[in-house]
Amino acid sequence: MQGFWSDKRVTVTGGAGFLGQHLVKRLEGLGAKVFVPRQRDYNLTTLEACLRCLLEHPCDMLFHTAAYYGGIGINVAEPAKLYYSNLVMGANLMEAARLAKVNKFVAIGTACSYPGYLEGNLKEEDLWAGPCHASVVNYGLTKKMMAVQAQAYKRQYGLDSIHLILTNLYGPGDSYNPDRSHVVAALVRKWVEAELGKAPSLEVWGTGKPIREFIYVEDCADAIVLAAEKYDDATMPLNIGTGIGTSIRELVETINSVTGYAGQVVWNVDKPDGAAKKVLDVTRMTQALDGWIAPTDLASGLAKTIAWYRANKAQADTKW
Repeated sequence: MQGFWSDKRVTVTGGAGFLGQHLVKRLEGLGAKVFVPRQRDYNLTTLEACLRCLLEHPCDMLFHTAAYYGGIGINVAEPAKLYYSNLVMGANLMEAARLAKVNKFVAIGTACSYPGYLEGNLKEEDLWAGPCHASVVNYGLTKKMMAVQAQAYKRQYGLDSIHLILTNLYGPGDSYNPDRSHVVAALVRKWVEAELGKAPSLEVWGTGKPIREFIYVEDCADAIVLAAEKYDDATMPLNIGTGIGTSIRELVETINSVTGYAGQVVWNVDKPDGAAKKVLDVTRMTQALDGWIAPTDLASGLAKTIAWYRANKAQADTKW
């Protein structure tokens, strides 16, 4: 892998974000010359700025990790901004990549693009088996559209691109702001604050039975780099995950064990659980990446995450 990336010019949108910062670090460690466009210099929702970025900083490969996203609150309060920002950013970047003659476009998608009411192990072929869940349609559908654009641009222009569908990420550098954080970050903050405040109990919603999938962010960055090197099928997205289902109860118990919290955990079973099981099928990923599997188990990843959060709590809580 080192030789493939040595001196390769790479642009990573969102390179200062949660996933992006780990991806940049990995690429630079392999010898790539990485450029990270910043919003103050390039408004990537406009074609002019996207094209100017790629002409001023020519690259062999473009990783599009930038996104405007958040938790349920953002999806409720800003559905139009979620839709417009992500849709035009993806569309304009791919068009600019074509015009600037970028060799390969790596689109970072999301598991919430899968049909919202489809449960179980989700295969790439299932992507169009139904609509996105209503709670995330304004974000999930825009990422899905990049997969459509990739196929069209391959057929008409010969642009090489791949579309990677990521499962739930966690790890150092995440946002713990309640308006933006997802399940692992939200739970880690709840536990650490209960521990610091010596709270006698804390509440978790639901029964804990739903099964979800989580991948440590550094593992995900490694998989993306491998996929960029080894996967070339613009017609079929590629899942990136662990393929391992973890119940919310198991997640909570692991966080509880790692933090050492001594209080009582109260399950509010009057709150909804959501889908029973959502896990990505990683059969195609394992084959495409020469047998790669995510090396970090949940307990080890959570231990690293919680240690980082304790050391960087003030910064992490305000990060957008």
